Amino acid sequence: MKIITVIGARPQFVKSAMVSKALAKHQGVNEIIVHTGQHFDQNMSDVFFEDFGLKAPAYNLGVHSLMHGAMTGKMLLSLEPILLEEKPDLVLVYGDTNSTLAGALTAKKLNIKVAHVEAGLRSYNATMPEEINRVLVDRMSDILFCPTTVAIDNLHKEGFDTHTSKILMCGDVMQDAALYFGKLALEKSKIVKALNVENYVLATIHRAENTDNYAQLKSIVDALNEIHQKISVVMPIHPRTKYLMDEYQIKPVFKIIDPQGYINMLALIQHSSLLVTDSGGLQKEAYFFRKNCVTLRNETEWIELVDMGYNMLAGSETQRICNACNIMLNKQQSFRSDLYGTGTSAEQIASYLLLNV
Repeated sequence: MKIITVIGARPQFVKSAMVSKALAKHQGVNEIIVHTGQHFDQNMSDVFFEDFGLKAPAYNLGVHSLMHGAMTGKMLLSLEPILLEEKPDLVLVYGDTNSTLAGALTAKKLNIKVAHVEAGLRSYNATMPEEINRVLVDRMSDILFCPTTVAIDNLHKEGFDTHTSKILMCGDVMQDAALYFGKLALEKSKIVKALNVENYVLATIHRAENTDNYAQLKSIVDALNEIHQKISVVMPIHPRTKYLMDEYQIKPVFKIIDPQGYINMLALIQHSSLLVTDSGGLQKEAYFFRKNCVTLRNETEWIELVDMGYNMLAGSETQRICNACNIMLNKQQSFRSDLYGTGTSAEQIASYLLLNV
């Protein structure tokens, strides 16, 4: 069986690494990794392959730093000859990026089966590029691997019962990775010691709706500056966010550090007092390590974390963010351990593909 896996962004490296490890245990599986290049910075791509001990991708398309349409179109042009030459039995895609959409659409146009890991997620905000990608990729996919019962319910509400696609509950491969690498991060990472800070809020900003809007980005930075007066704020900065903050002349007073590899990020999460982020992946990783989270959005695809009180939506308004952080920094609670499965998601995905493709 030949599988082509299309990845291009940090969370996809993490998810695909776990499934790749599970697939590699079985004979007769030839997985070919195609890296679109969507995250092109050294610290945002190559370091993740090193962290996981994965072989280098067979193809690197080098597509990045373009508008959504141009980026997706260029990926389509680059992927089609690869799929025609390799003739895979299945194309495997993850998450909700332009790489996900390009991989699924190219395969579907060539009548190649598509499997979508992290299917069924919805924020119900159609202005988000990620939401458009999720909906389109789910509709094109033959196999839908859902991380939660909420995701399955979303697909049922959208009429997927009448489609030919197969819907499967498998849990979340991000939890597999957190369990697998979390202890290693505490043992090997030196990032926290290098920072020389004991009590801190870990913050990240990267979504276009926050970075591309001057007023929103400044409002978020103002909030983090205010929070930093009471407790240290540490932010590994996305290259694009750094560029826009410099372009807008927005001045942070909190601690900015370079983008970090996955192992260092796990260490930073585990030592933090709170996460403040607009990242979908980090919302879950906060939960995996029993940390409260404040999300810099007005909605989330991980609504169960909000419903359970582990996550608080704060949008981009300064005072709302500060109030949410104050609440979550002082909120003590027990964490359920079963929202996203039991850490066997990758094995379930690999086993299903081996038996059904």
